[in-house]
Amino acid sequence: MFVPFDPDWPPLDPPRREPPRPPRRISAAQEKRLMQAIGFNLLLAVVAPIGGATVIAALFGWWG
Repeated sequence: MFVPFDPDWPPLDPPRREPPRPPRRISAAQEKRLMQAIGFNLLLAVVAPIGGATVIAALFGWWG
C-alpha cells in the first residue's frame, strides 16, 4: 500500500491579515509648531531676497 508523505498536506491556513492602522494624527501643539515653521519660511522667502540684494548692492557700492 502506498503512503504519500506529501509535506504540502494538509494545506496550511492562509495568513491572517491585520486590519490597516488608521493614519497617525498630529497633536494640536505639533500642528501649531508646523504652522509657525511654514509661516517663518514664507516670511523668509519674501525678506531674504531683498536682504541679499541689499548686501550685494552695498558690496558693489563699496568696491565700485
